[in-house]
Amino acid sequence: MAEHEMGTMDTSVQEKTYEGFIKVCARSTIAIILFLVFLAIVGA
Repeated sequence: MAEHEMGTMDTSVQEKTYEGFIKVCARSTIAIILFLVFLAIVGA
């Protein structure tokens, strides 16, 4: 088995995936809040 050295793993792909996940979560949250505000204004 290969020896592992701390701090040598390339995590750029994981960081990009996490950044995309956070963007999707933030945009989804904003969209849901705007939709709820719209429903409150319309009176549904």
